[in-house]
Formats: sequence, structure tokens, C-alpha cells
Amino acid sequence: MAASGYSDLREKLKSMTPHKDEYKNKFADGTNGNGKGRKRKFRESEDDEFEHSDDNGEPRENEARLVKSGITQKTTFTPEECARIEEKIDEVVSNGEAGLYREHTVDRAPLRNKYFFGEGYTYGAQLEKRGPGQERLYRKGQVDEIPGWVQELVIKRLVSDGVIPEGFVNSAVINDYQPGGCIVSHVDPLHIFARPIVSVSFFSDSALCFGCRFQFKPIRVSEPVLVLPVRRGSVTVLNGYAADDITHCIRPQDIKERRAVIILRKTRPDAPRLDSDSPISSSPTERPIPLKAKRSHRRADPDAAHRPRVLEMDKEENRHPSVSRHRRHSNSSENYWRRGQEYDKHRESSGRKVKMRRH
Repeated sequence: MAASGYSDLREKLKSMTPHKDEYKNKFADGTNGNGKGRKRKFRESEDDEFEHSDDNGEPRENEARLVKSGITQKTTFTPEECARIEEKIDEVVSNGEAGLYREHTVDRAPLRNKYFFGEGYTYGAQLEKRGPGQERLYRKGQVDEIPGWVQELVIKRLVSDGVIPEGFVNSAVINDYQPGGCIVSHVDPLHIFARPIVSVSFFSDSALCFGCRFQFKPIRVSEPVLVLPVRRGSVTVLNGYAADDITHCIRPQDIKERRAVIILRKTRPDAPRLDSDSPISSSPTERPIPLKAKRSHRRADPDAAHRPRVLEMDKEENRHPSVSRHRRHSNSSENYWRRGQEYDKHRESSGRKVKMRRH
């Protein structure tokens, strides 16, 4: 990668897909200039390619308003409070490097590490069957409990500010990004997580994009329906349309400095779990063999981020938004499961299987 003159994935992305800083949308009317709706190809996996039409009869600006209606955002934490929390995040990274966490607590990929606390789940390339509705919670005890500092410094503050009710959060995920890192377009699984989805940002400013399509080999990202600036110390709450009916992502060009986000969610009581023949003990003395210590701040090979193995890091890739954008949440959930069942039938008829793998 050094020979090509690029220092990270963002620079290569710019060279392949020029974009404007103001994120102007030349297709604001949803057409390509000849009155026909555009179609964008995207990959469900490295072997599958589908087309998605933007010709849905609804102008993109109206969809952007629908997205905004499901977003609540406010700056909650002062720079001093952020610095204290960021020190704790660094401690989590150090503990992960030292192999002090359970196997499924830490999920590493070039330019992005994830730390699951309270509840963890399978997603993306880890799934034996791909598609909506296939994600599963790990068994109880396979990830570490939510750290006390998350409860004291973050969750209690949000409860006191009325952002979430007391006792709501039972899943906390810390995503730690290096410059050029990303998360592909996805919807947080409806059958796993209740709404709202709450996230708190630290270390630097970034952006959350809605309605993007990722393409691979080489990586390209389409223009978003909405770009939401996300400031250090801010809290972002997704509900309704923004959470259920349109995908969200973080693009490589939006991570200019190290950035971390704490995602706070509640799992549904009926969320499916992985089956097992033997129980897992939560006792520290009976923990599985710890992870081998690795450096999370190493200079990763940016070329690695072009491989679908890396970019299939967060849930299923490029899930279609709901067919109807005006249905109530219950109908959205029904459609979500129906699409998953149709997807399974297609997989069975094709005879193709995807092996589970960690990355």
C-alpha cells in the first residue's frame, strides 16, 4: 500500500470515488436525468450481487425528513467528562490486549475493534446462514459483564437526563476505530434488540450516514440519504424510521482520527440464542483460555480493508430497507422475518453454504 502512495483507506477511497465535502446530492429527485430511477448494485456476500432501485416514488429529501424524525441528539458530556471516560476505554483496550476478557467479548478487525459486554451476538461473516433474522445471542456467560464505570459514568447519567429509563440497558458495546475504519450499512437486528438504540461518541468528531450502499473490490460507498454529524461527547438516539426502515453506516472517510462509540441497547426477552450441549460458567476461575495479547494500535495494512472478510464485520451487509416506509413497527418486524425466511429458501435451493469464521 505504501508503494501506491496512500497512507490509509480514506485516501484510496477518495482517489476511486471523488466526493464533495458538502455531501451535495445531484440526484435529489431520485432520477438519473432521463426520468428513470437509478439502480445501485451491492453485495450480500463476495459471491452474491443484487440490484436495488431508488425509484420508490418518494423524493430523497422527504426520506431524509423521515430519518430525522427518528433521531434525537444532544451534547451531554463535557470535555473533562469525556477525558475521564476515554481513559476507561483505554483500560478496556489494554485488558483486551492482555487477554483478560472472555473469548467472545473481543472481536478484532483491521482499523476496528469491538468489545461486547452484558450480551454479545453473532453477525456478518460469523453466520452459518446469511440474511435478516439469522443473528443469535451468545449463551449467558460467554461475554464479560458490563463494566462498573460504564454504569456509573455513562448509563446513570443518561438515566438522570431522561434519555433512557432505569434498568433499560443490558448490552453495552464499545467500538474502537482507527483512522479509515468503517462499519458497513446495516440495521440493528429487530429480533435481537428493542428500541431505541443509544450511542455515545468519544475521542473525536465523526458522522453517521443513512441509506448508503457499499460495493467491494474495490470499496465504494454511494451517496447517503442523510449525513448526521456526531460530535465528541454527544448522545445519539435512534428510533422509528431511523432505527428500523433504513440502514446506517460509518464510512471510511468519516473516521479521520481515532474514535470510540459506546452503544447501549436492551435485548428482547424472546431473542434467540445459540444452542449448546454444556453450560458456560461465569466464574473467572473457569474462564476459557484468554485471547492472545495483540496490539490494537498497530499500523494495520490498509489493503486488508478491501477484502470482504474484513468489511463484513457488522451484522449482515447492505440489508434492504423495509418495502413499505410508512408501516408501523409491528409490520416492519413482520416483513423483516418474512424476508429472512425467503432468504433461507433461496439458500437451500441454491445449495450454497457460508462457513462461520472469526475475524
